[in-house]
Amino acid sequence: MVGRRSLELKTTPQLQTMRRAGVVLSEALDATLAAAAPGVTTAELDAVFAGVLAEHGATSNFLGYYDFPATICASVNEEVVHGIPGDRVLRAGDVLKVDGGAIVDGWHADSARTLVLGSSEAGTADEGDERLSAITREALWVGIAAFATAKHVGDIGDAIDDFVSAQPGEPLGILEEYVGHGIGSSMHMPPDVFNYRTGHRGPKVRPGLALAIEPMLVRGGIETRVLEDDWTVVTVDGARASQWEHSVCRHADGLWVLTAPDGGASELERFGVVPVPPGE
Repeated sequence: MVGRRSLELKTTPQLQTMRRAGVVLSEALDATLAAAAPGVTTAELDAVFAGVLAEHGATSNFLGYYDFPATICASVNEEVVHGIPGDRVLRAGDVLKVDGGAIVDGWHADSARTLVLGSSEAGTADEGDERLSAITREALWVGIAAFATAKHVGDIGDAIDDFVSAQPGEPLGILEEYVGHGIGSSMHMPPDVFNYRTGHRGPKVRPGLALAIEPMLVRGGIETRVLEDDWTVVTVDGARASQWEHSVCRHADGLWVLTAPDGGASELERFGVVPVPPGE
C-alpha cells in the first residue's frame, strides 16, 4: 500500500521476501569481501558477487540501472561511491567500499561495507583509515538503533550527526550530497534518509516502512565531483572515504535489519534494541 507522502508501506509477506533478498545479499557481500586482497581486480570481485546471486536465483538491482554496467559498485580510497568495477588492481592499504543489491521475487535489498586492506599493526594500512571505517560502521548502527524508536525519519540523521560530531580526534565529514533512501518494490524510493541534522523532522515512521540507511564519511572536506565515466564519485581534495549500509524495516512488532542474517541482534544489543522478524 502507499501511504502519505508517497511512502510505500510493505505488508508482512512483502517484508519477509525482502528479508530473503537481504540474506542472499549478505552472503554475496561476505564472499566478495573474502575475495578482496592485494593483486585482485575490482572486476574479479564483481564476478564473485554475481556468482552468489546466480546460485540463489536472485538478480542484481545495480546491473543495468541507468545503464550501470556491473553488479556492484567498487569504490577505492578517494572514490566515495558508484565506482565501476574494472581492471583496477587492489593494493595493501586501499580503502575498498563494496555496495551491492539483490532482488528476490520483485523485492529489493541494498547494503554496503568498507574494507581496509591490510592492518595498521602490520604497517600495511593507515590507522586513520581504519578509524574512518570503524566510526562510519558505528554511525550506521547508531542510525539503525534510532530508527527502532524514531517517530520521524529525521530522527535517524540527528542521531548519526550527534554521534559523528562527538568523536574525539581527527574530525570526519558527513557527505550531504549522497544519502539513504526508501527501498521495497524499487531500489530507490522516498523518503530521503539524511545522515545529518537538517532541521526537518521528515515523514512520520509507520509500520511497513523500509529504509536503506547509509552514512558516508570522509577524512577531509565533503565536496565531491563525478568522474568522466558519469558514475564514480570522488572527494575533491582526495581524502579517503567510507560507506556502510543496511536495509532495515519497521513493522507492527518492531524492527528488523533485512540485510543482516541475525536481523542485527548482535550489534543492536548494546543499544538495548531487540530486533523482531516480521511476521514471527
